[in-house]
Amino acid sequence: MRLYDNYLRWLYRGGRPNRFARWQNKASAAVFAAGIWPQRAAVLEVKGRRSGRVISFPVVIADYEGERYLVAMLGEDTNWVRNIRAAGGQAVLRHGRRESIRLEEVTAAARPAILRRYLALAPGARPHIPVDRHAPLAEFEQIAPRFPVFRITSADKSQNQPAPT
Repeated sequence: MRLYDNYLRWLYRGGRPNRFARWQNKASAAVFAAGIWPQRAAVLEVKGRRSGRVISFPVVIADYEGERYLVAMLGEDTNWVRNIRAAGGQAVLRHGRRESIRLEEVTAAARPAILRRYLALAPGARPHIPVDRHAPLAEFEQIAPRFPVFRITSADKSQNQPAPT
């Protein structure tokens, strides 16, 4: 397992995907967007904060207590996190069909259980989040501020409801 973890760290050395990881992400995105496999994987499309171009990349959707979430496995400095914040949370998820969504950032206090669920579903994220997936919630509480989590809501629903505090 260490060899695999080292490989995954190599793909994202410095918190950014290398050339091979970018190619692999494009291939994964094509499969996920088509809705072929797996059900928990999709493609997130968001408008680039600088370029204005739509940027797409593969994500794992974590389900927890009847809600869906996205986690930034590389932390605060991730480009998609900056782009989502600049776009006011507006994005599109693709998994066989297009779904206009709004991403609402979850407070650090509410993240630990979601992070643990995410690690259970996303083996590729495990080398990047420094807590064992079976660890007690107290360990996830310590790292929660470093890993943004966003609740997925329908773009239509989020326009009719006030944002949670």
